[in-house]
Amino acid sequence: MRRHEANATPLDGNALRTQRTRNRILAESLRLFNEMGEARVTTGMIATALDMSPGNLYYHFRNKDQIVEELFRRFEQRIDVGPRPAAAGAGAIEDLWLYLHLMLEAIWEYRFLYRSLADLLGRNRRLREHFARIVERQYEVVVALCEGLVRAGAMQARPAEIRTLARNVLLVATYWLSFRALRAEAAANDAELGRGAYQVMSLVAPYLVGDARRHLERLSRSYLE
Repeated sequence: MRRHEANATPLDGNALRTQRTRNRILAESLRLFNEMGEARVTTGMIATALDMSPGNLYYHFRNKDQIVEELFRRFEQRIDVGPRPAAAGAGAIEDLWLYLHLMLEAIWEYRFLYRSLADLLGRNRRLREHFARIVERQYEVVVALCEGLVRAGAMQARPAEIRTLARNVLLVATYWLSFRALRAEAAANDAELGRGAYQVMSLVAPYLVGDARRHLERLSRSYLE
């Protein structure tokens, strides 16, 4: 048994029921927000979907903003994925591809945040500050991955070009799902998320050289056929 598990204080029955109820509220809220858009969902609709009285819901969350903030906290933990240790040569391409795929998975799971991004961040300063930190972290990771590609001899790009490329990568990744929704495309699945990663990687492709460029073409083939 792990040390922290052995020393953990077990939850009593009431605390466990409270935790389970909060998790149910959050899961149902996330589903409704993703399906209908956060602005169209009320706490009354959430309570009805859970066959719960509004008073019971208010016991756990005083208003919808509290639900949104808790979902955002979970999203922040979900999307904070770091890259694997840098691979050598063409294999470094897979590190960037995997990072982008994991990022898009998190964005899809909490897609309501991105579809209402301007509205949510405009009315909640705390979310705006946290989201700015998320984007800065993503930017740093993409820059580091590209610098690793340069060191591995798989990419030719100057520092200024890498910084611009990283910003463009985040721009496309952030709004890719919104673009798909605008075109009324099908719901994302693993293959669709892979295509999203390919769309982003196409920004990187012109900077790749030798085996790295050929390796990207092989990775991309399954998403283009």
